[in-house]
Amino acid sequence: MSLPHAILTALLEKPSSGLELTRRFDQSIGYFWSATHQQIYRELGKLEAEGLIRALPSEQPARGQKKSYEVLPAGRAELARWTATAQDPKPHRDALLLRLRAAAVVGTAGLGAELERHLDLHERQLAEYLEIERRDFPPGRNRPEDRLRHLVLRAGIDLETFWIQWLRHALEEFSELPGDGPR
Repeated sequence: MSLPHAILTALLEKPSSGLELTRRFDQSIGYFWSATHQQIYRELGKLEAEGLIRALPSEQPARGQKKSYEVLPAGRAELARWTATAQDPKPHRDALLLRLRAAAVVGTAGLGAELERHLDLHERQLAEYLEIERRDFPPGRNRPEDRLRHLVLRAGIDLETFWIQWLRHALEEFSELPGDGPR
């Protein structure tokens, strides 16, 4: 996924200012695609220059006034093209897994606490996702767009569930290692 496509998606859902987009990325889109305030503003400028979005006319003078953006037909067409394009999964990269592999040759000092910390982080993220699911996707909410949004959230729930199970298993294995582990 690319940031321009994430922004086009968000703007098609609701025309927004850069600040509003940043908040939406922090509150929902950021769970699966993160971006900084600066990245969002930079990308808005590029999308506008490419004719994919436009700033909505302001009712007040523009100086100091936030601009809201909407997607133009060319932006909708680009998003539809991108959505229909095949893309292979990206290889998974995780520093914790690499650190465990490195521990096999240099020792395990500090890794037990790090595994526990990661478990806590994933448990908190899962609780947050489950609360969003409870709040935003009650039984009977079956419009096609709701079902697709719920699928994205379910991916997050399932990934967090996987990591929690894996980390519990890793901690169990870790507890059985002799002393400081292999060197």
